[in-house]
Formats: sequence, C-alpha cells, structure tokens
Amino acid sequence: MADFSLEDQYDGVVCGLDEVGRGPLAGPVVAACVVIPRDKRSLDFVAAIADSKKVSPVKREELFKQITAHFPYAISALSPLEIDESNILQASLTAMKNAHDQISGITHALVDGNKTPDLCSHAVAVVKGDQKSKSIAAASIIAKVYRDRIMRKLANEHPHYGWERNAGYPTAEHRQALLVHGVTPHHRRSFAPVRKILES
Repeated sequence: MADFSLEDQYDGVVCGLDEVGRGPLAGPVVAACVVIPRDKRSLDFVAAIADSKKVSPVKREELFKQITAHFPYAISALSPLEIDESNILQASLTAMKNAHDQISGITHALVDGNKTPDLCSHAVAVVKGDQKSKSIAAASIIAKVYRDRIMRKLANEHPHYGWERNAGYPTAEHRQALLVHGVTPHHRRSFAPVRKILES
C-alpha cells in the first residue's frame, strides 16, 4: 500500500516521478512529476491515491482532477520519433527529467523503477515505487490519464487499431490491424513488430 514512508526519510521538497507507455507500439511515452506538500497530505482524496494500474479509469480521472488542482505537478511527453531516435529507456528517462525540471525547488526525487534520470536533485530509484510511495503513485495517475487521453484522440484519427481500448500496446487486435492497415506516423518504427512490417 502506497504511503509517505519513503518521503519521510528526506527533508526538503520530495517529488514522485513515473512514466507510462514504454511497452506500446504507438503513441508517446509520458512522464509526470508530482509534489505532495506535507500540509496537504490530510486532504480526503489522498487516501485513494494508489498505483494507476490498480485504480479504475473513472477513479483515475477523478484523482487526476484533484491532484492537478491541489499539488505542484508537471508532465512531459516524447513522441514516437524521439523514441526512435534514441531508445525507449533513454526516452523514458528524458521525459522524467523534463517533467522534474519544470518544478523548481525539488531536493529529492523518488523515481519509479531501477534507473534514475540525471537530475539536479538527489534521485532515488524505487522498484515498484508506484505501489510504495504516494508521490510516485500520484505521478503514475497523472501520466496514465494524460497518455490515455492522447491515445483516445489518436484513435479518432486512426480508428482501425483500437487505441481507445489498448492504448497502443501490442494486443492481438492492434497487431492484426497493423498487418491489414499498415504503419501510421504514430507508430514506433524501431519496435520489432512495426519494423518487421516496414521491412516486409
């Protein structure tokens, strides 16, 4: 259960950093940074903040509104082209750094995963951090909702791929649509299933 145990190990301003969208074949990778000030931890909705994967879509939208209304936050998205120009790991780290750098005064960053971006603050990697830290869980919700909104919008432009349902992940539906309808400008051309279709 996510709480503030990790945050309480540090003095100063502590943020949570998380990203979503490393695995999809299409769409951006999105990172979010959230600071939950100590004097706002008692707000009612904070108890419901949890790993975005364990929160329903309706609840995620509700929490997104509350988090962005009450806490300092920032979002960064890197396009499929930017992902292809480096690689998904570097793009994810860059997105997290970009989000972090939009908020001034951060002294410590709790970063979901086993690697940290190159930050000006003290960065701590936290494996399964979105299940342990409220700040990281809040960032996971912000990033997830923001990216899902992008994918729903792209699904309206490219209705064959089911992105409103699969968010660009390589589901059977998405893979079949790739074979039938081909590669869009929103696909990651460096990812093997997409690359193979371009090469065939």
